[in-house]
Amino acid sequence: MDNRQYNVLFLCTGNSARSVMAECAINRWGKGKFNGFSAGSHPKPAIHPLTIELLNELNYQTKNLRPKSWDEFAKPDSARLDFVFTVCDKAAAEQCPVWPGQPMTAHWGVADPAAFEGTNDEKRRFFFRIYRELENRIKIFTSLRIDALDSFALQQSIREIGRIKLPE
Repeated sequence: MDNRQYNVLFLCTGNSARSVMAECAINRWGKGKFNGFSAGSHPKPAIHPLTIELLNELNYQTKNLRPKSWDEFAKPDSARLDFVFTVCDKAAAEQCPVWPGQPMTAHWGVADPAAFEGTNDEKRRFFFRIYRELENRIKIFTSLRIDALDSFALQQSIREIGRIKLPE
């Protein structure tokens, strides 16, 4: 059994909602096996307030969360990345940096909760729906027997996880 910890980076454009939720979720559900990080190609000045509100309601520690540029993870002395997942279509279409460690990559796109229009209650529900979709994928991912899969099967698995949607 492989006891190593895997570094996972979630990317979005602004790094203020989806990627931050995914970072928190993988650190919870993959504790001891996965280290989650998040970053953006064009990070916002602050985490979206509804992201912080939702994560606090779900008992996550949010004090040290901040938007980060993906450049922080592309330096030669940066942590070796094992997996990089884009969670927004815009970031998936951008030219990503070269990541240390030649990680496996997949697109796990979900709708942008920060762009959702509606009442405050509708926005909160939408943020929670996006969180649940990401959390569901992360639970499946963290349950994979990574050490038992060859690289082709693992790459196929992480791509398939990105296609899983919650029922409306």
